[in-house]
Formats: sequence, C-alpha cells, structure tokens
Amino acid sequence: MPDSIQYPGRRSFFKTAGFAGLGATAVLAAGHLNPARADFDTAALPDDPNSIFTAALIAEDLATTFYYNGLVGGVIQDPALAGPGGSAMAVSSSGNVGNVNYLQAALSQEIAHAGLMRSLLGGASAATDPYQTFYFPKGTFDALASFTGMLNALENAFIGAYLAAVRQFAFMASRPDIYYFNKTNTHTFNRDDLSYFAQVSASILGVECEHRVLGRVISNTNPANQLNYESTDGIVTVFHGPNSAVNALLPFLNPSTGPAYSFATAVADQSMVSIPSSGGPPSE
Repeated sequence: MPDSIQYPGRRSFFKTAGFAGLGATAVLAAGHLNPARADFDTAALPDDPNSIFTAALIAEDLATTFYYNGLVGGVIQDPALAGPGGSAMAVSSSGNVGNVNYLQAALSQEIAHAGLMRSLLGGASAATDPYQTFYFPKGTFDALASFTGMLNALENAFIGAYLAAVRQFAFMASRPDIYYFNKTNTHTFNRDDLSYFAQVSASILGVECEHRVLGRVISNTNPANQLNYESTDGIVTVFHGPNSAVNALLPFLNPSTGPAYSFATAVADQSMVSIPSSGGPPSE
C-alpha cells in the first residue's frame, strides 16, 4: 500500500508556519512600480504587474510539474485513469480514456499559461524560470485520492490567485496617476494594458475552474460543479502580504515538503503524454 498523504487544505496553503526563511520578498523578485499608491492590504507592500506575472509563472510551472507527474506516476494505472497496466498514451480496456484526456489537456494548458507569463516578463525560455524544482508530499502521485486531493487544493489556490489578479489589475487601471514599467523598462503599461491584463487573468481563471471540476469528475465527487461562485478563500493580493496568493507556493519550494520533481523534465518530456488544446489569450 502506498504511504498515506496529508495534502494542504485550502486555508493552510496560505500559512508559512514551518517554512521559516522563505518570506515572499526572499522567494521572488518584485518588479518596478511607483511606490506612491494605495493597496488592498495595508499590511502588504503593493503588487505591480511584474510581481503578479512572476507569481503566476511560478504557479503555472508548479502546475505543469504536477500534471506531468500525474500522467507518468503510479496513479495513472488507477481504473479511473489508464487502468492496471495502462499508461497515459495507452489506456487499458479497464481504464477511462476521457479522464486521462482531461489531465493531458490540462498539462498543455498550464504550459501555455506559463508561456504567456514568461513572454510578459521577457524570459528567454523555461530554463530561465525562477524555479526548476518543486516538492510534493510523499505519495502525491501514487494513489487517486492523494492525487485528486492535491489537484483540488492546487486549483482552488490558482482560482483564488487569478480572482485577486483580476481585481488588482482593475484597481491599477482605475488610477491614472500611477504608472508601471514592464520588466525590461522598455514600456510603460497604460490603462488599456492593465484592463487587458484583468481580462486575460479572468480568461485563465475560467480554465483553472475547468480543471477543478474535472478533477472532481475523476474522483467521482458529485456534484462536480457544486459551487454557485468561485472564491478567493481569503486571498487579498497576489504577491505581497500575509493574505497573498504567493504564500501558497512556499511549501512546494521547500525540500522539507517531500520528494523533489524536476520542472525541466516535465517540460522536456511533456509532448509524450500531453494532448494539444486550442485558442489563445483574448483579443485586445
């Protein structure tokens, strides 16, 4: 029997207890901003577009690593996925092709989201992303309950993060007296840019909601679409502050959480297990 897993609950994601020395400002590098601005969270430094893009990039890289390892780990042979003896690309007669396809498409979608965030930050390639290794609790990819429990927790965190990003970008766009530079200091984001970033965040949010629900379909948790409204679950900002989404990332950057999983491997080998998805960001 695989070791049991204790995956973080939604609220425990946003606590840094046990991860001393990994404060948000130490984990990620903030972008450029005009400091003379208000913020939703008076206990936090203000977020700016570059810090939101950076947090989102790391979250999408984490999601890429998670879905890839779900498709190649022992859990893939669960009857709800590829079945005993099956694999992501060779589902057995006792498996469920549709459920496997959900995960394969989710992998390609998270890679696409990461690519967008990387381009907004001027990143050269996935090899230059801030983190190349993520840590998951032991057993995450061994059994269906462990895997889908983590999927649900991660997607809830991502949904909350993008909801917060929508509000923050809308707030930025409403303040013509405040300006923001892109990461390379070659462009100043105007109100139209910031409004568009809110729209893109909402577009990605919708896909993360699909992932949450389809994960519940895989685990046969009914009804899978049990919510009237998605929730921020107490997230106020994306990057800075005690109520920020970035705190959700901290356990997955710490070796004490569990085994290490390579982001580079996930990117290099994803084409062997993913299936393509269609569409791009909303038109400006």
